[in-house]
Amino acid sequence: MTRPFTRRHAIAGAFSLVVAPLATAQSVPVKIIVPWAPGGSTDAIARALAQRLSESTGKTVIVDNKPGAAGQIGTDAGAKAAPDGNTLLIVELPHAIAPAVTAKLPYEFPRDFAPVTLLGTTPLVLFTTADASSPADFAAFMARAKSGPPLALAHSGAGAVSHLSSELLAARTGAKFTLAPYKGSAPALIDVAGGTVAGHFSSLAAGNSLLQAGKLRALAVTSANRLPMLPNVPTLDELGIRDMVIDQWWALVAPARTSPELLEKLRTDTIAAMGSPAVKDKLSSLGVVLRSSSRQELAAHMQSEVQRWGGVARNLGLKPE
Repeated sequence: MTRPFTRRHAIAGAFSLVVAPLATAQSVPVKIIVPWAPGGSTDAIARALAQRLSESTGKTVIVDNKPGAAGQIGTDAGAKAAPDGNTLLIVELPHAIAPAVTAKLPYEFPRDFAPVTLLGTTPLVLFTTADASSPADFAAFMARAKSGPPLALAHSGAGAVSHLSSELLAARTGAKFTLAPYKGSAPALIDVAGGTVAGHFSSLAAGNSLLQAGKLRALAVTSANRLPMLPNVPTLDELGIRDMVIDQWWALVAPARTSPELLEKLRTDTIAAMGSPAVKDKLSSLGVVLRSSSRQELAAHMQSEVQRWGGVARNLGLKPE
């Protein structure tokens, strides 16, 4: 028998109409897109941030690795996502270099992204093999590069920061190098450790395990000051190589149409998460110096980096391909 529709049923139905959308919204995870494969320094930063944001906000925050096409696939997905705060993207120095060396990007950097905050920076380290027959320091490395056949320097693809750093070192010193492209720092550093190639510019995070295992030697860093984790490794500036202060950097951005109010909430939550002791300890061990910024400061930084590396590419005779 059909039961009569009562006032209680009406109230319950109305309540369900309010609660159901809220429950659905709560169940939608926040994605942080990493446009590279798992395992690198960007992935480590994203996972540390996602875990802490999940704990501090009560939302489910996941890392979504979307590698391919030198970062273009994941970056384009971030640019075209709904501006609802549920899809974020980590951008970094290679994004600022790409417009100078890539002819047809599917997005425009930085126009298609709304800045949230800077996350951190780290210099590059020039690694070589720790084999006893290899040069023991930067001076010996450069002496060999200038006196014998060109040494091979690995890089992570045309236009990567390791590529431009290698080109800059050659231009600043007059040394001749053979540049060998790899599909990322991980395979490049394995071949450096094995002596297949002479060196590679990479983050400490990428090379630290091989360095600690005694298979790599750090010759120099590209920061203005020595790294606390590598106190005995000189800067290139100390070694007389000018205009090679290079900081890899990471930042969190959202799709360009995201509202200012939502961006500021995301910024506040992110800065709090990055400031937690667990995140600090994790990333400091990888040589990442945590940094934050206002949204306006990050916008200016991204634009200035695009201009800087566009100038570097032009001076080195590199053209978009």
